[in-house]
Amino acid sequence: MRKAGVLLPVSALMSEFGIGDFGRSARFFVDFIKQMGFKIWQVLPISIIGSGNSPYSGVSAFAGNPMFIDVTNLTMGSLTAEEIDDCKINAPYKVDYFGVRTKKLVALKSAYQRIGDSDIATLEKFEKEHDYWLPDYALYMTMRDAFDCEWGEWENKYRLRNKRALNAFKKEHSKEYYFYIYEQYLFYTQWELLKTYANDNGIEIFGDMPIYVAYNSPDVWAHSEQFLLNKEDLKPTFVAGVPPDYFAENGQLWGNPLYDYKTMEKDNYAWFISRIKHNLKLYDILRIDHFRGLCEYWAVPATAETAKEGKWEKGPNIALFEYLKKEVGEPNIVAEDLGIIDEKVEKFLADTGFPGMRVIQFAFDGNKANPHLPYNYDKNTVAYTATHDNNTTLGWLYSLDYYARENVLRFINLQDSDWGAGGRYCKSTRALAREIIASSANTVILPLQDLCGYGGDTRINVPGVAEGNWEYRATLSALEDVDTDFYRGLLELYGR
Repeated sequence: MRKAGVLLPVSALMSEFGIGDFGRSARFFVDFIKQMGFKIWQVLPISIIGSGNSPYSGVSAFAGNPMFIDVTNLTMGSLTAEEIDDCKINAPYKVDYFGVRTKKLVALKSAYQRIGDSDIATLEKFEKEHDYWLPDYALYMTMRDAFDCEWGEWENKYRLRNKRALNAFKKEHSKEYYFYIYEQYLFYTQWELLKTYANDNGIEIFGDMPIYVAYNSPDVWAHSEQFLLNKEDLKPTFVAGVPPDYFAENGQLWGNPLYDYKTMEKDNYAWFISRIKHNLKLYDILRIDHFRGLCEYWAVPATAETAKEGKWEKGPNIALFEYLKKEVGEPNIVAEDLGIIDEKVEKFLADTGFPGMRVIQFAFDGNKANPHLPYNYDKNTVAYTATHDNNTTLGWLYSLDYYARENVLRFINLQDSDWGAGGRYCKSTRALAREIIASSANTVILPLQDLCGYGGDTRINVPGVAEGNWEYRATLSALEDVDTDFYRGLLELYGR
């Protein structure tokens, strides 16, 4: 089935609270893309963010970002009108992460103080339903607060998970522990309501699973045997990254601990599969980031200064997905197969049967067999004008030199004088959108900024740059900048 969707992270939604959330603006956005004929909303990871405010370096592989909780409509506990007003932040154009963290934490703790005995029973039930991750997460966060440091600096009895010590700590700090259960209960309850609303309106939610987790996380603390750590001090021996590529000439040194796939293989990759199954419940479509890392991964010595010092190591390959398919059938997974892709990775992707990705910005290198050229697309493909890691389409065109841009403009049949005016009627972004919508790819995704014809100042992320990313927010005027009739007609014309 031919479909099209819009990419906009939840953080970029409109709201009065300094960041997008699961409230009425999210439903408004669902209605907005529905009336144009789009069938998919790609939200990116909704997990807790990590360094650089990136959802791809999150604190937990399972826990949801509490900043997305809608404080105006809590499903447990209550806030006064004054407390809700105190959460408001005047930041319509950029996310105010510091302000949101501070204000929402205060508000949620106030609401938590007002829950009743029946609510505690509900939280205990929720805790049991998510016992494969939630108790470890809540205990980790409670201990991190109490000790004011990360787990590598805790006393050995806590760092090495002495069962008696952990049980005693949990009992002594049960109120603080259950606050984190409460926080996740609100997140998951509100998310389920929003997802149901989207599905009822014919919109599928397209989510994202980062391949790695942060070292300072409950996942590494609770499952250290699943990672390549020094057995004496539990510090990483090798860390994740990618070699030099289109995005970064020195490669990217992500720093995440790598998985010990030999250990994982002994129980048929049970922990990793539990991650995938968890995300398949969260979303209708799941993109696995850096998919090639499951075929071969770039291992960088923990002491290295750049990713150039790494080397390729073998991943679990098709065995992981053979075990997964035994449990869930045919999962609706998309493989992020961008970057350095060789024949081994191509075979791995073909063996899984999952669609890969194509980005038209990568198409114009002069090679007529370039897989990112729309006339080369396989049907089993998700095609983009731009991803969250790319410049906006208009910003990209402005970044090209004259001859490279002329090559693109010839392809989309535009004159040099016609391409550069952005906004609602931007000819170049419309033409490139038409190319992928008309293509044979079963699914196409357009970032909201490309629908608006916006420039590089609205870019979401610059890979390899630590600060200043993930801040873009859409305003009501941005939605008004979209020529809805044009895109509705385009989707209808090309059978999407």
